[in-house]
Amino acid sequence: MSGGGLLVAGTTSDAGKSVVTAGICRWLVRQGVKVAPFKAQNMSLNSFVTREGAEIGRAQAMQAQACRVEPTALMNPVLLKPGGDRTSQVVLMGRPVGEMSARGYHGGRQERLLGTVLDCLEQLRNEYDAVICEGAGSPAEINLRRTDIVNMGIARGARLPVLVVGDIDRGGVFASFFGTVALLSPEDQELVAGFLVNKFRGDVSLLEPGLEMLHGLTGRRSYGVLPFRHGLGIDEEDGLRVSLRGAVRESQVAAPAGEEVLRVAVCAVPLMSNFTDVDALAAEPGVVVRFVDRPDELADADLVIVPGTRGTVKALRWLRERGLAEALVRRARDGRPLLGICGGFQLLGEHIEDDVESRAGHVGGLGVLPVRVRFAREKTLARPVGEALGELVEGYEIHHGVADVLGGDAFLDGCRVGGTWGTHWHGALESDGFRRAFLRVVAERAGRRFVPAPDTSFAALREEQLDRLGDLIEQHADTDALWRLIESGAPQGLPFIPPGAPA
Repeated sequence: MSGGGLLVAGTTSDAGKSVVTAGICRWLVRQGVKVAPFKAQNMSLNSFVTREGAEIGRAQAMQAQACRVEPTALMNPVLLKPGGDRTSQVVLMGRPVGEMSARGYHGGRQERLLGTVLDCLEQLRNEYDAVICEGAGSPAEINLRRTDIVNMGIARGARLPVLVVGDIDRGGVFASFFGTVALLSPEDQELVAGFLVNKFRGDVSLLEPGLEMLHGLTGRRSYGVLPFRHGLGIDEEDGLRVSLRGAVRESQVAAPAGEEVLRVAVCAVPLMSNFTDVDALAAEPGVVVRFVDRPDELADADLVIVPGTRGTVKALRWLRERGLAEALVRRARDGRPLLGICGGFQLLGEHIEDDVESRAGHVGGLGVLPVRVRFAREKTLARPVGEALGELVEGYEIHHGVADVLGGDAFLDGCRVGGTWGTHWHGALESDGFRRAFLRVVAERAGRRFVPAPDTSFAALREEQLDRLGDLIEQHADTDALWRLIESGAPQGLPFIPPGAPA
Protein backbone atom coordinates (compact mmCIF):
# COMPACT_ATOMS: atom_id res chain seq x y z
CA MET A 1 0.00 0.00 0.00
CA SER A 2 1.40 3.42 -0.97
CA GLY A 3 2.21 5.89 1.78
CA GLY A 4 0.56 9.26 2.22
CA GLY A 5 1.62 12.39 0.41
CA LEU A 6 1.36 16.15 0.20
CA LEU A 7 2.43 18.77 -2.34
CA VAL A 8 3.67 22.07 -0.90
CA ALA A 9 3.05 24.68 -3.60
CA GLY A 10 3.61 28.44 -3.42
CA THR A 11 1.95 31.60 -4.66
CA THR A 12 5.37 32.71 -5.97
CA SER A 13 8.97 31.61 -6.20
CA ASP A 14 10.74 32.03 -2.85
CA ALA A 15 7.47 31.91 -0.89
CA GLY A 16 9.15 29.47 1.50
CA LYS A 17 8.26 26.11 -0.07
CA SER A 18 11.69 24.56 0.58
CA VAL A 19 11.84 25.45 4.27
CA VAL A 20 8.17 24.62 4.88
CA THR A 21 8.71 21.22 3.24
CA ALA A 22 11.78 20.66 5.41
CA GLY A 23 9.85 21.77 8.50
CA ILE A 24 6.99 19.36 7.81
CA CYS A 25 9.53 16.57 7.21
CA ARG A 26 11.31 17.25 10.51
CA TRP A 27 8.02 17.47 12.42
CA LEU A 28 6.87 14.14 10.97
CA VAL A 29 10.10 12.28 11.65
CA ARG A 30 9.97 13.45 15.27
CA GLN A 31 6.53 11.82 15.46
CA GLY A 32 8.04 8.51 14.37
CA VAL A 33 6.85 8.76 10.76
CA LYS A 34 9.14 7.36 8.07
CA VAL A 35 9.16 10.25 5.62
CA ALA A 36 10.99 11.32 2.45
CA PRO A 37 11.15 14.57 0.43
CA PHE A 38 10.49 14.85 -3.30
CA LYS A 39 10.79 17.52 -5.97
CA ALA A 40 10.05 16.33 -9.48
CA GLN A 41 11.94 19.13 -11.18
CA ASN A 42 14.36 21.58 -9.63
CA MET A 43 16.04 24.56 -11.29
CA SER A 44 19.14 25.35 -9.27
CA LEU A 45 22.88 25.92 -9.42
CA ASN A 46 23.19 24.64 -5.86
CA SER A 47 23.53 20.89 -6.18
CA PHE A 48 24.82 17.94 -4.18
CA VAL A 49 26.24 14.49 -4.91
CA THR A 50 24.54 11.48 -3.30
CA ARG A 51 26.36 8.38 -2.06
CA GLU A 52 25.60 6.59 -5.32
CA GLY A 53 27.16 9.45 -7.31
CA ALA A 54 23.97 11.18 -8.49
CA GLU A 55 23.60 14.96 -8.70
CA ILE A 56 20.47 16.44 -7.10
CA GLY A 57 19.42 19.84 -5.77
CA ARG A 58 20.91 20.85 -2.43
CA ALA A 59 17.44 21.76 -1.17
CA GLN A 60 16.37 18.12 -1.50
CA ALA A 61 19.57 16.95 0.20
CA MET A 62 18.76 19.32 3.06
CA GLN A 63 15.18 18.03 3.22
CA ALA A 64 16.48 14.45 3.31
CA GLN A 65 18.59 15.47 6.29
CA ALA A 66 15.42 16.86 7.88
CA CYS A 67 13.92 13.38 7.34
CA ARG A 68 17.09 11.75 8.76
CA VAL A 69 17.48 9.66 5.61
CA GLU A 70 20.18 9.43 2.95
CA PRO A 71 19.36 11.51 -0.16
CA THR A 72 18.92 9.66 -3.46
CA ALA A 73 18.23 10.57 -7.09
CA LEU A 74 14.61 9.44 -6.62
CA MET A 75 14.04 12.55 -4.50
CA ASN A 76 14.90 14.94 -7.36
CA PRO A 77 14.71 13.09 -10.69
CA VAL A 78 15.02 16.23 -12.87
CA LEU A 79 17.53 19.00 -12.15
CA LEU A 80 17.93 21.98 -14.48
CA LYS A 81 21.20 23.92 -14.16
CA PRO A 82 21.03 27.29 -15.94
CA GLY A 83 23.94 28.07 -18.23
CA GLY A 84 22.62 31.44 -19.36
CA ASP A 85 19.36 33.31 -19.83
CA ARG A 86 17.90 30.74 -22.25
CA THR A 87 19.63 27.38 -21.80
CA SER A 88 20.07 24.85 -19.02
CA GLN A 89 21.85 21.59 -18.52
CA VAL A 90 19.29 18.83 -17.98
CA VAL A 91 20.28 16.35 -15.25
CA LEU A 92 18.07 13.25 -15.29
CA MET A 93 18.22 10.76 -12.43
CA GLY A 94 21.46 12.35 -11.29
CA ARG A 95 23.27 12.33 -14.66
CA PRO A 96 23.57 15.13 -17.24
CA VAL A 97 21.81 14.32 -20.52
CA GLY A 98 22.48 17.51 -22.45
CA GLU A 99 21.86 21.23 -22.82
CA MET A 100 18.42 22.47 -23.80
CA SER A 101 16.67 25.77 -24.41
CA ALA A 102 13.59 26.66 -22.39
CA ARG A 103 11.52 26.49 -25.58
CA GLY A 104 12.86 23.04 -26.41
CA TYR A 105 12.29 21.75 -22.89
CA HIS A 106 8.72 23.02 -22.55
CA GLY A 107 8.06 22.14 -26.19
CA GLY A 108 7.90 18.42 -25.56
CA ARG A 109 10.78 17.03 -23.50
CA GLN A 110 9.19 17.99 -20.20
CA GLU A 111 5.91 16.20 -20.93
CA ARG A 112 7.79 13.01 -21.74
CA LEU A 113 9.41 13.11 -18.30
CA LEU A 114 6.09 12.99 -16.44
CA GLY A 115 6.06 9.19 -16.43
CA THR A 116 9.61 9.10 -15.03
CA VAL A 117 8.88 11.48 -12.15
CA LEU A 118 5.61 9.72 -11.29
CA ASP A 119 7.47 6.38 -11.18
CA CYS A 120 10.07 7.89 -8.80
CA LEU A 121 7.35 9.27 -6.56
CA GLU A 122 5.55 5.92 -6.51
CA GLN A 123 8.77 4.13 -5.53
CA LEU A 124 9.22 6.52 -2.62
CA ARG A 125 5.58 6.16 -1.52
CA ASN A 126 5.97 2.38 -1.52
CA GLU A 127 9.01 2.68 0.74
CA TYR A 128 7.96 5.47 3.12
CA ASP A 129 4.93 6.22 5.29
CA ALA A 130 4.71 9.70 3.77
CA VAL A 131 6.34 11.71 0.98
CA ILE A 132 6.33 15.51 1.22
CA CYS A 133 6.65 17.00 -2.26
CA GLU A 134 7.78 20.51 -3.09
CA GLY A 135 6.41 22.42 -6.06
CA ALA A 136 8.25 25.05 -8.11
CA GLY A 137 7.36 28.67 -8.70
CA SER A 138 3.58 28.96 -8.78
CA PRO A 139 1.05 26.28 -9.77
CA ALA A 140 -0.94 28.98 -11.60
CA GLU A 141 1.58 29.58 -14.40
CA ILE A 142 -1.16 29.14 -17.01
CA ASN A 143 1.30 29.44 -19.91
CA LEU A 144 3.17 26.35 -18.66
CA ARG A 145 0.34 24.18 -17.30
CA ARG A 146 0.17 21.87 -20.33
CA THR A 147 3.76 20.70 -19.80
CA ASP A 148 3.86 20.96 -15.98
CA ILE A 149 5.42 18.00 -14.16
CA VAL A 150 6.27 19.63 -10.83
CA ASN A 151 3.10 21.37 -9.56
CA MET A 152 -0.45 20.39 -10.53
CA GLY A 153 0.87 17.93 -13.10
CA ILE A 154 2.39 15.77 -10.38
CA ALA A 155 -0.53 16.47 -8.00
CA ARG A 156 -3.04 15.25 -10.60
CA GLY A 157 -0.90 12.31 -11.65
CA ALA A 158 -0.44 11.06 -8.07
CA ARG A 159 -3.69 12.45 -6.55
CA LEU A 160 -1.81 14.55 -4.02
CA PRO A 161 -3.51 17.15 -1.81
CA VAL A 162 -1.99 20.60 -2.29
CA LEU A 163 -1.09 23.13 0.39
CA VAL A 164 -0.41 26.63 -0.99
CA VAL A 165 2.21 28.69 0.87
CA GLY A 166 2.18 32.49 0.66
CA ASP A 167 4.84 34.97 1.83
CA ILE A 168 2.88 37.68 3.66
CA ASP A 169 6.06 39.71 4.13
CA ARG A 170 5.82 40.62 0.41
CA GLY A 171 2.25 41.86 0.74
CA GLY A 172 -0.86 40.91 -1.22
CA VAL A 173 -1.06 37.43 0.23
CA PHE A 174 -4.88 37.18 0.21
CA ALA A 175 -5.09 38.20 -3.44
CA SER A 176 -2.30 35.74 -4.22
CA PHE A 177 -4.07 32.87 -2.47
CA PHE A 178 -7.42 33.62 -4.16
CA GLY A 179 -5.88 34.22 -7.57
CA THR A 180 -3.82 31.04 -7.43
CA VAL A 181 -6.94 28.92 -6.94
CA ALA A 182 -9.08 30.90 -9.39
CA LEU A 183 -6.59 30.39 -12.24
CA LEU A 184 -6.66 26.60 -11.94
CA SER A 185 -8.93 24.22 -13.84
CA PRO A 186 -11.80 22.56 -11.95
CA GLU A 187 -9.83 19.30 -11.87
CA ASP A 188 -6.78 21.03 -10.39
CA GLN A 189 -8.85 23.03 -7.88
CA GLU A 190 -10.27 19.78 -6.46
CA LEU A 191 -6.83 19.03 -5.00
CA VAL A 192 -6.06 22.44 -3.47
CA ALA A 193 -6.93 21.87 0.17
CA GLY A 194 -5.96 25.20 1.70
CA PHE A 195 -3.34 27.76 2.61
CA LEU A 196 -0.35 28.33 4.88
CA VAL A 197 0.77 31.88 5.65
CA ASN A 198 4.54 32.30 5.90
CA LYS A 199 6.75 35.04 7.43
CA PHE A 200 4.06 36.85 9.43
CA ARG A 201 5.14 39.67 11.74
CA GLY A 202 2.77 40.89 14.44
CA ASP A 203 -0.46 39.88 16.16
CA VAL A 204 -2.09 36.86 14.49
CA SER A 205 -5.52 37.94 15.75
CA LEU A 206 -5.36 40.87 13.29
CA LEU A 207 -4.95 38.39 10.44
CA GLU A 208 -7.75 36.03 11.43
CA PRO A 209 -10.67 38.05 9.93
CA GLY A 210 -8.93 37.95 6.55
CA LEU A 211 -8.38 34.21 6.79
CA GLU A 212 -12.05 33.71 7.65
CA MET A 213 -13.11 35.82 4.65
CA LEU A 214 -10.73 33.86 2.43
CA HIS A 215 -12.35 30.66 3.70
CA GLY A 216 -15.74 32.05 2.83
CA LEU A 217 -14.61 33.07 -0.65
CA THR A 218 -12.80 29.86 -1.55
CA GLY A 219 -14.21 27.17 0.75
CA ARG A 220 -10.61 26.42 1.75
CA ARG A 221 -9.18 26.83 5.23
CA SER A 222 -5.87 28.04 6.58
CA TYR A 223 -3.54 25.38 7.96
CA GLY A 224 -1.45 27.80 9.98
CA VAL A 225 0.41 31.10 10.22
CA LEU A 226 4.19 30.80 10.51
CA PRO A 227 5.98 33.75 12.13
CA PHE A 228 8.92 35.49 10.53
CA ARG A 229 12.25 34.09 11.69
CA HIS A 230 15.76 35.23 10.75
CA GLY A 231 18.37 32.83 9.44
CA LEU A 232 16.16 29.97 8.24
CA GLY A 233 16.92 30.26 4.50
CA ILE A 234 19.23 27.26 4.38
CA ASP A 235 20.39 25.80 1.06
CA GLU A 236 18.34 28.06 -1.20
CA GLU A 237 17.86 26.96 -4.77
CA ASP A 238 19.59 29.94 -6.33
CA GLY A 239 21.59 33.05 -5.54
CA LEU A 240 18.77 35.53 -6.10
CA ARG A 241 18.26 36.12 -2.38
CA VAL A 242 21.94 36.78 -1.77
CA SER A 243 22.29 40.55 -2.00
CA LEU A 244 25.72 41.84 -2.92
CA ARG A 245 27.54 43.44 0.00
CA GLY A 246 24.99 41.80 2.30
CA ALA A 247 25.87 39.36 5.07
CA VAL A 248 25.30 35.69 4.31
CA ARG A 249 21.89 34.32 5.38
CA GLU A 250 21.06 37.45 7.41
CA SER A 251 23.18 35.76 10.07
CA GLN A 252 24.27 37.54 13.21
CA VAL A 253 28.06 37.50 13.65
CA ALA A 254 28.88 36.05 17.05
CA ALA A 255 31.68 37.55 19.11
CA PRO A 256 35.10 36.20 18.14
CA ALA A 257 36.91 33.73 20.35
CA GLY A 258 40.11 35.75 19.82
CA GLU A 259 40.78 39.47 19.82
CA GLU A 260 39.78 40.24 16.22
CA VAL A 261 37.26 39.22 13.59
CA LEU A 262 38.20 37.64 10.26
CA ARG A 263 36.76 39.22 7.12
CA VAL A 264 35.90 36.98 4.16
CA ALA A 265 34.95 38.39 0.74
CA VAL A 266 33.24 36.10 -1.79
CA CYS A 267 33.35 37.21 -5.43
CA ALA A 268 29.75 37.11 -6.67
CA VAL A 269 30.62 35.67 -10.09
CA PRO A 270 27.96 35.06 -12.77
CA LEU A 271 26.15 31.71 -12.61
CA MET A 272 27.52 31.27 -9.10
CA SER A 273 27.03 27.65 -7.98
CA ASN A 274 27.17 26.05 -4.56
CA PHE A 275 27.65 29.34 -2.76
CA THR A 276 26.54 27.30 0.25
CA ASP A 277 30.24 26.37 0.53
CA VAL A 278 30.73 29.53 2.61
CA ASP A 279 27.90 28.82 5.07
CA ALA A 280 30.27 26.93 7.35
CA LEU A 281 32.54 30.00 7.50
CA ALA A 282 29.60 32.28 8.28
CA ALA A 283 28.70 29.95 11.17
CA GLU A 284 32.08 30.53 12.83
CA PRO A 285 32.04 33.09 15.67
CA GLY A 286 33.95 36.17 14.59
CA VAL A 287 33.97 35.38 10.85
CA VAL A 288 32.23 38.01 8.70
CA VAL A 289 31.29 36.75 5.21
CA ARG A 290 30.17 39.12 2.47
CA PHE A 291 29.50 38.81 -1.28
CA VAL A 292 31.28 41.48 -3.31
CA ASP A 293 31.47 42.70 -6.89
CA ARG A 294 34.03 45.56 -6.81
CA PRO A 295 37.84 45.56 -6.48
CA ASP A 296 37.84 48.03 -3.58
CA GLU A 297 35.77 45.57 -1.53
CA LEU A 298 38.70 43.13 -1.52
CA ALA A 299 41.08 45.61 0.12
CA ASP A 300 40.24 44.88 3.76
CA ALA A 301 39.40 41.18 3.26
CA ASP A 302 41.55 38.71 5.17
CA LEU A 303 40.42 35.90 2.84
CA VAL A 304 38.97 36.17 -0.66
CA ILE A 305 37.02 33.24 -2.14
CA VAL A 306 36.28 32.72 -5.81
CA PRO A 307 33.37 30.25 -5.64
CA GLY A 308 32.04 27.67 -8.03
CA THR A 309 30.30 28.74 -11.23
CA ARG A 310 28.38 27.07 -14.03
CA GLY A 311 30.26 29.38 -16.45
CA THR A 312 33.99 29.41 -15.72
CA VAL A 313 34.97 31.35 -18.85
CA LYS A 314 32.07 33.77 -18.41
CA ALA A 315 33.10 34.35 -14.78
CA LEU A 316 36.70 34.95 -15.88
CA ARG A 317 35.54 37.56 -18.39
CA TRP A 318 33.37 39.21 -15.72
CA LEU A 319 36.29 39.39 -13.27
CA ARG A 320 38.44 41.08 -15.90
CA GLU A 321 35.75 43.55 -16.94
CA ARG A 322 35.23 44.65 -13.34
CA GLY A 323 38.90 44.96 -12.45
CA LEU A 324 38.58 42.11 -9.95
CA ALA A 325 40.96 39.87 -11.92
CA GLU A 326 43.81 42.34 -11.52
CA ALA A 327 43.05 42.68 -7.81
CA LEU A 328 43.09 38.89 -7.39
CA VAL A 329 46.42 38.52 -9.21
CA ARG A 330 47.93 41.28 -7.10
CA ARG A 331 46.60 39.64 -3.95
CA ALA A 332 48.13 36.27 -4.92
CA ARG A 333 51.46 37.93 -5.75
CA ASP A 334 51.49 39.56 -2.30
CA GLY A 335 50.83 36.21 -0.59
CA ARG A 336 47.48 37.32 0.87
CA PRO A 337 44.95 34.48 1.40
CA LEU A 338 42.93 33.49 -1.67
CA LEU A 339 40.82 30.35 -2.16
CA GLY A 340 39.35 29.10 -5.44
CA ILE A 341 36.66 26.41 -5.34
CA CYS A 342 35.73 24.35 -8.42
CA GLY A 343 35.16 26.91 -11.21
CA GLY A 344 36.96 29.47 -9.06
CA PHE A 345 39.93 27.08 -8.85
CA GLN A 346 39.90 26.53 -12.62
CA LEU A 347 40.09 30.22 -13.52
CA LEU A 348 43.04 30.76 -11.15
CA GLY A 349 45.10 28.41 -13.35
CA GLU A 350 47.30 29.12 -16.35
CA HIS A 351 44.90 28.28 -19.12
CA ILE A 352 41.55 26.65 -19.89
CA GLU A 353 40.62 24.53 -22.90
CA ASP A 354 36.84 24.60 -23.09
CA ASP A 355 34.95 23.02 -25.98
CA VAL A 356 32.11 21.88 -23.70
CA GLU A 357 30.72 24.53 -21.34
CA SER A 358 31.39 27.84 -23.15
CA ARG A 359 32.87 26.36 -26.36
CA ALA A 360 35.38 29.20 -26.22
CA GLY A 361 38.36 26.95 -26.95
CA HIS A 362 41.68 28.12 -25.48
CA VAL A 363 41.35 30.86 -22.85
CA GLY A 364 44.10 32.22 -20.65
CA GLY A 365 43.49 31.99 -16.90
CA LEU A 366 44.70 34.34 -14.17
CA GLY A 367 47.94 32.34 -13.91
CA VAL A 368 48.30 32.36 -10.13
CA LEU A 369 48.27 28.55 -9.81
CA PRO A 370 50.31 26.05 -11.90
CA VAL A 371 47.22 24.35 -13.29
CA ARG A 372 45.91 23.66 -16.77
CA VAL A 373 42.24 22.80 -17.22
CA ARG A 374 40.58 20.84 -20.00
CA PHE A 375 36.80 20.50 -20.09
CA ALA A 376 35.58 16.92 -20.59
CA ARG A 377 32.12 15.99 -21.83
CA GLU A 378 31.72 13.48 -18.99
CA LYS A 379 30.92 15.23 -15.72
CA THR A 380 32.89 14.27 -12.60
CA LEU A 381 30.48 13.42 -9.75
CA ALA A 382 32.22 12.14 -6.62
CA ARG A 383 32.28 12.12 -2.81
CA PRO A 384 36.02 12.28 -2.00
CA VAL A 385 37.59 11.88 1.43
CA GLY A 386 41.12 13.03 2.17
CA GLU A 387 43.43 14.93 4.48
CA ALA A 388 44.71 18.49 4.54
CA LEU A 389 46.49 20.54 7.21
CA GLY A 390 46.62 17.39 9.30
CA GLU A 391 42.82 17.04 9.41
CA LEU A 392 40.28 14.69 7.83
CA VAL A 393 38.26 16.33 5.05
CA GLU A 394 35.09 15.20 3.26
CA GLY A 395 33.67 16.90 0.20
CA TYR A 396 31.88 16.40 -3.10
CA GLU A 397 32.83 17.14 -6.71
CA ILE A 398 30.62 18.38 -9.57
CA HIS A 399 32.60 19.58 -12.60
CA HIS A 400 33.40 19.07 -16.28
CA GLY A 401 36.85 20.66 -15.96
CA VAL A 402 39.78 18.26 -15.54
CA ALA A 403 42.74 19.90 -13.79
CA ASP A 404 46.34 19.02 -14.62
CA VAL A 405 48.29 20.22 -11.57
CA LEU A 406 51.89 21.00 -12.58
CA GLY A 407 53.35 22.24 -9.31
CA GLY A 408 52.76 23.75 -5.88
CA ASP A 409 51.92 21.87 -2.71
CA ALA A 410 49.18 19.23 -2.78
CA PHE A 411 45.81 20.44 -1.47
CA LEU A 412 42.59 18.39 -1.74
CA ASP A 413 43.42 17.12 -5.25
CA GLY A 414 44.27 20.71 -6.19
CA CYS A 415 47.25 22.74 -5.06
CA ARG A 416 48.57 25.57 -2.93
CA VAL A 417 51.13 28.23 -3.81
CA GLY A 418 51.95 30.68 -1.03
CA GLY A 419 48.68 32.10 0.24
CA THR A 420 46.60 30.81 -2.70
CA TRP A 421 44.69 27.53 -2.50
CA GLY A 422 42.63 25.81 -5.18
CA THR A 423 40.43 22.71 -5.13
CA HIS A 424 37.49 21.12 -6.93
CA TRP A 425 36.05 19.96 -3.61
CA HIS A 426 32.77 21.53 -2.51
CA GLY A 427 31.75 21.22 1.13
CA ALA A 428 35.30 20.84 2.47
CA LEU A 429 34.82 23.70 4.93
CA GLU A 430 31.99 21.77 6.61
CA SER A 431 34.67 19.47 8.11
CA ASP A 432 35.13 21.17 11.48
CA GLY A 433 38.75 20.28 12.21
CA PHE A 434 39.93 21.24 8.73
CA ARG A 435 37.96 24.50 8.78
CA ARG A 436 39.54 25.55 12.06
CA ALA A 437 43.04 24.62 10.85
CA PHE A 438 42.49 26.52 7.59
CA LEU A 439 41.23 29.62 9.41
CA ARG A 440 44.26 29.57 11.71
CA VAL A 441 46.57 29.60 8.67
CA VAL A 442 44.53 32.39 7.06
CA ALA A 443 44.59 34.48 10.25
CA GLU A 444 48.35 34.05 10.58
CA ARG A 445 49.01 35.09 6.97
CA ALA A 446 46.58 38.01 7.28
CA GLY A 447 48.16 39.18 10.55
CA ARG A 448 44.87 38.94 12.43
CA ARG A 449 44.57 38.03 16.10
CA PHE A 450 41.69 35.72 15.26
CA VAL A 451 41.21 32.36 16.97
CA PRO A 452 38.63 29.81 15.72
CA ALA A 453 36.15 28.74 18.37
CA PRO A 454 37.14 25.25 19.56
CA ASP A 455 33.63 23.78 19.66
CA THR A 456 31.75 24.98 16.55
CA SER A 457 30.06 21.98 14.92
CA PHE A 458 28.55 22.83 11.55
CA ALA A 459 26.55 19.57 11.49
CA ALA A 460 25.09 20.36 14.93
CA LEU A 461 24.18 23.90 13.82
CA ARG A 462 22.44 22.50 10.74
CA GLU A 463 20.49 20.09 12.96
CA GLU A 464 19.47 23.00 15.19
CA GLN A 465 18.19 24.90 12.15
CA LEU A 466 16.18 21.90 10.99
CA ASP A 467 14.73 21.47 14.47
CA ARG A 468 13.72 25.14 14.45
CA LEU A 469 11.85 24.50 11.20
CA GLY A 470 10.15 21.50 12.78
CA ASP A 471 9.25 23.65 15.80
CA LEU A 472 7.63 26.26 13.54
CA ILE A 473 5.33 23.63 12.05
CA GLU A 474 4.59 21.97 15.38
CA GLN A 475 3.84 25.24 17.19
CA HIS A 476 2.14 27.32 14.50
CA ALA A 477 0.44 24.92 12.07
CA ASP A 478 -2.64 22.77 12.59
CA THR A 479 -0.69 19.52 12.64
CA ASP A 480 -3.74 17.30 13.16
CA ALA A 481 -5.31 18.73 10.02
CA LEU A 482 -2.00 18.46 8.14
CA TRP A 483 -1.72 14.78 9.01
CA ARG A 484 -5.29 14.15 7.81
CA LEU A 485 -4.34 15.76 4.49
CA ILE A 486 -1.23 13.62 4.16
CA GLU A 487 -3.04 10.42 5.10
CA SER A 488 -6.43 10.90 3.41
CA GLY A 489 -5.98 13.47 0.64
CA ALA A 490 -7.85 16.68 -0.11
CA PRO A 491 -11.32 17.14 1.43
CA GLN A 492 -14.23 16.15 -0.79
CA GLY A 493 -16.59 18.74 -2.24
CA LEU A 494 -14.26 21.73 -2.41
CA PRO A 495 -16.03 24.46 -4.42
CA PHE A 496 -14.92 25.64 -7.86
CA ILE A 497 -13.71 29.25 -7.92
CA PRO A 498 -14.31 30.96 -11.28
CA PRO A 499 -13.04 31.76 -13.82
CA GLY A 500 -10.68 28.76 -13.72
CA ALA A 501 -7.88 28.14 -16.19
CA PRO A 502 -8.43 29.47 -19.74
CA ALA A 503 -9.12 26.84 -22.34
